[in-house]
Amino acid sequence: MEPLTRIDARGLLCPLPVLRLRKVLEGLDRGAVVELLATDGASWIDVPHFCAQAGHGLISAEDTGGVLRYVVRKN
Repeated sequence: MEPLTRIDARGLLCPLPVLRLRKVLEGLDRGAVVELLATDGASWIDVPHFCAQAGHGLISAEDTGGVLRYVVRKN
């Protein structure tokens, strides 16, 4: 599955990665897939929490050498 939209939030600190994700998701249709790249360790907690609260699907979350990669489906 290839994300349609990529957000590069590397170098940004909490809460900016989640705020960028929320803003992008607001402008997309239901079912759209977004990839978020972040380096802030707090996003490891914040992104899953945001997805659960907002009802979005967290498809995957992985740490690849200090870059945290999230794939989220808008519900």
